[in-house]
Amino acid sequence: MLSYTSMSKNYVIVGGSSGIGYELTKQLSKAGHSVTVLSRSKGELDSLSNVNHVVYDVTSDDGPNLDLETIDGFAYCPGTINLKPFHGLKLKDFQEDFEINVKGAIKTLQPIVNQLKKNGNASIVFFSTVAVQQGMPFHSSVATSKGAIEGLTRTLAAELASSVRVNCIAPSITDTPLAKRILSSDEKKESSGKRHALNRVGTAEEVAKMATFLLSDESSWMTGQIIGLDGGMSAIRPL
Repeated sequence: MLSYTSMSKNYVIVGGSSGIGYELTKQLSKAGHSVTVLSRSKGELDSLSNVNHVVYDVTSDDGPNLDLETIDGFAYCPGTINLKPFHGLKLKDFQEDFEINVKGAIKTLQPIVNQLKKNGNASIVFFSTVAVQQGMPFHSSVATSKGAIEGLTRTLAAELASSVRVNCIAPSITDTPLAKRILSSDEKKESSGKRHALNRVGTAEEVAKMATFLLSDESSWMTGQIIGLDGGMSAIRPL
């Protein structure tokens, strides 16, 4: 059992009202931390303590206007699942995925990066996908943009050291609202699960636990890492 610091911290979670982002917000809230969630909708955030919601669309022209004295950590959770054969993708598909996965992260982080640097012990968490390193059919658009996120992770980890740690989680398919079309039935979940050595898909709670760890002081000697949280898909093959 990981033991996280008891000192209350201030976190900014983009996309924290749904899926992995909501589970991350919930875990941080239950641990007594203050969380500012940037998202288009509020979802079930009213049920959580110490959570402030700011209406924000990552595809808007401007970054958020936040009035926070201190920021201890930042997580960017929005993502896309746009699975089509390469010949069926239009340039706008690549642009739309890049807008959400990469540009959204950049324009949200840039206005607050100096606050993270002043903190001296802050953490940034991004999200990629197992498809970047594995090479999977029909993933060219999402893997292109998430590949950029992996590059951004390593670059920022070098540039912001030693005041800010930057890491990235690369999950496989996870049971979230974003994946509901792919996992819309028990049969589809079972079929997707069989592609993994652990014989099941991941849960939002499991991925959020890794993000909570990366935001905490428990990961204070970890930066620049792309962490495969994928049921073994990126490392092993079942017989």
